[in-house]
Amino acid sequence: MHIISYFCITIIDYLCFMEKIEKKVAESLLEIKAVTLSPDKPYTWASGWKSPIYCDNRKILSYPVLRHDIAGWLSSTVKDNFKECDVVAGVATGAIALGIMVAEILDKPFIYVRPKPKDHGTGARIEGVLPQGAKVVVVEDLISTGNSSLSAVDALRHGGAIVSGMVAIFSYNFPQAREAFENANVELHTLTNYDSLLDAARSCGYIKEDDMKLLREWRYSPSTWGRDE
Repeated sequence: MHIISYFCITIIDYLCFMEKIEKKVAESLLEIKAVTLSPDKPYTWASGWKSPIYCDNRKILSYPVLRHDIAGWLSSTVKDNFKECDVVAGVATGAIALGIMVAEILDKPFIYVRPKPKDHGTGARIEGVLPQGAKVVVVEDLISTGNSSLSAVDALRHGGAIVSGMVAIFSYNFPQAREAFENANVELHTLTNYDSLLDAARSCGYIKEDDMKLLREWRYSPSTWGRDE
């Protein structure tokens, strides 16, 4: 009975800790303007989608303390959720630097995956040494639709890896992304997400209460949001 009670307390403590991390990372991304919100003047993504939010996690690299914290939290997420990890893989280009930091903390080999095979030399898509059957944890900077992230997973599996799962800094929490990861049988853990970001932005007065409905609507229909009728 005591063992069960201790286990339950441990789980609750862990969940509370993760909630604090979600909030802290969301606040930090807003503070350094890695994430910017502009519901009145939407951004246009490369895909053509109109978006009230833009996320550039590469700005984290310019802030040593936050960079160190993020790498540490990603490393802890790997250790807590993936008991077997032979190799850490970063997805090019946004996750290469932090992926290297995670591999250094965990004392694991590092590789990275290109968006497509290079058009010269060996034509490799995976850079580094990937032993056959190696258990790989993938590091990403953000998850949008999940297409590019899961393309990297496919490349690793085709290269002979066993992909244990993926960790990322931020996710937009698109329903289609969650479904894509489930269908690909890829376990995903992120430090923070769109919902936590909105809560942090509202708490600090970064966005008005009137903007919340619009921002939530966008998340559930990003491909059609903002288009003229």
